[in-house]
Parts: sequence; structure tokens; C-alpha cells
Amino acid sequence: MTARSATVACGASAPPIRLGINIDHIATLRNARGGRYPDPLRAAECAVEAGADNITAHLREDRRHIRDDDIARLTAANLAPLNLEMAVTPEMLAIALATRPHACCLVPERRQELTTEGGLDVAGQVGSLAPFIAELRRGGMQVALFIDPEPEQIEAARKAGADAVELHTGTYCAAALHGNGPTRDNELKRLITAAHDAARAGLEVHAGHGLDYDNVVPVASIPEIVELNIGHYLVGEAIFVGLSKSISRMRALMDGAREALRHSDTEAKVGGT
Repeated sequence: MTARSATVACGASAPPIRLGINIDHIATLRNARGGRYPDPLRAAECAVEAGADNITAHLREDRRHIRDDDIARLTAANLAPLNLEMAVTPEMLAIALATRPHACCLVPERRQELTTEGGLDVAGQVGSLAPFIAELRRGGMQVALFIDPEPEQIEAARKAGADAVELHTGTYCAAALHGNGPTRDNELKRLITAAHDAARAGLEVHAGHGLDYDNVVPVASIPEIVELNIGHYLVGEAIFVGLSKSISRMRALMDGAREALRHSDTEAKVGGT
């Protein structure tokens, strides 16, 4: 199913929500000692068995975690749809066209950052992004843009020809529950509005960054969001409970949020008859 055909219509019941597991930090741990252990491919196998719908891997310019061989092995194994996170560079375009993952998510990238710190400035580079996106789509790949939940970025993503947007949830996750400054409620409202606007613009809506057991349910309850990509927290939690249990609990929380949303939709329809 293409992103545009899967878009949630305004007022429609929420579809099931996909869970993408980011395995980057399995590779980070491997690279700390060299060698092949722990193996990101084995982590991907475990993730799929535990309920993941797709696997996400970010091939960075500096190869600090995922490496070219990891992408080649993940592609060859074909365990689940592969979502390749990548910078907007000629090198990454060539790799994507050679490996043909199911999807590509274009993200900003700076060598000195510890992790992706914010969304791609699509509004400031529509002209250069549009042909890049078009080439990926001609190669048969779905293209998502990792953006902050801002109206101008959503409109720019539409103009650039993307299939989907992934809303950056990091600000929501880091916001204080109460007090001065941005609160989590305010940031959640931004995500809700952005998801609605993106769906109305014909874009499939994904979200991710910083999500954990305590903050995922409100995001999974946004009906227009059809995919969450989560990695670092679940890899960390796996140290204590194992990767399968870590992922299974997240899967259960997301599914529970979606089920509650479907019940509320049904009750609303019954009450309106």
C-alpha cells in the first residue's frame, strides 16, 4: 500500500499502528569492541519475532553505528520492510538506489551531534529536495521526511513530493509535565495539529524520537499517526529485561492505545445516532 492511499481521512476510524524498531545502538555496542557481536541482524530478527512491523537503521556519514555491510545483510535477509534513515547526500542516494530498501527517511545530520537533534528544514530547501525525492521514488522507495511539527514544514514536504513525514517527538518527550516553559501538553497539541494537517495534505504520518513507555500512549492515540519508530530506549531497556520483552511491552502499549481509540470512535458514533 502506498503512503498516499493509506492516509487517514478526516474523521475516519484509526487504522492499526506500525512499530518500527531502530537497531542503530545494537551496532553502537558492537562497535565499542569491534567484531560482529552483538549482531544488528540478530536484533532485527528478535524485533520482528517480538512484534515489530519494520526495521529502521540510520547509515550515517561517519558510520558511527550502522555500517554498509549491515544494510546489505538486512536487505538480503528481508525479515521485514527496511526503513533506511539517511542524509541528503549523493553518497547516500547512490547507496539507497543500489540497495533498494522499502523506505527512506531523510534526516538532518551533523558529525558533532550525539543524535538527530531536530527536524529537516524542508521549507528552506524544497528546490534541492524535490529532485532527490523524485529519484528515490523512481527507484521504488517510499520517502519520508523527518520534520518538526510545524505547518510550514508540512506544506514544504508536500511540495517536495514526499510520501510521508515523520514528526519529531523529541521536544514533546523532553518537555516538562508542568511548570514554566513548554509543557508536554502543549507539545502534544502541536503533534496532534501537525498530524491532522499532514494527513489532510495527503501525507502518511509517522512519528519518533525519544519515545518510551511513559510517553508513548498519547502519541499512539493520535489517529492520523500510522507508524512509530523507536530505538534507543528499547535497546537500553533490553539490558534489564531482554530485547524481546522490551519490544513486546512497547507493542502492547501502542496496541492498547489504538484499541482505546477505536472504542471511543465506536461510542461516539453510537451516541450520535
